[in-house]
Formats: sequence, structure tokens, C-alpha cells
Amino acid sequence: MSVSYNKLWKLMIDKKINKSQLCKKIKISSSTMAKMTRMRKDQDVSLAVLGRICDCLECDFGDVVEYIHDNESSKDNK
Repeated sequence: MSVSYNKLWKLMIDKKINKSQLCKKIKISSSTMAKMTRMRKDQDVSLAVLGRICDCLECDFGDVVEYIHDNESSKDNK
């Protein structure tokens, strides 16, 4: 199981806001933001953080995060 925040990055481009601006607006640390980058393998963040992102960008959870099914694990368990 994993998540992808690619939708968030696209939405931020559309809304003309960068990562540091978003961090300041929603009062999260740069390390929390870094968890969502591909360099950190799209790590989980709390629903509270996602909620603040959604409030700031006027969107819903599905607009910023996507659940990625882990097909390899499913095959191994059969």
C-alpha cells in the first residue's frame, strides 16, 4: 500500500503556490512537507495535515492524494 501526492503538486501549480508558501499558510514544518515528496517515497502524513491543505487550497482529499494499490503484495499472498 502506498500513496501519491502528484495531484497535490499539480494543484499547487494551478493555484500558483509553492511548497514554502503552503507550509507557512497551513503552519506545517518543511520536514512534514518533505514526507510528501517523491524523494521520501510519498510517506504518509496525518489527516489533520491533509485537511489543512484542503482548506487552504479549497479542495477535497481526493484532489491532493491518491491511494496506490500494491499489486505485488496481493500476488504474493495468493
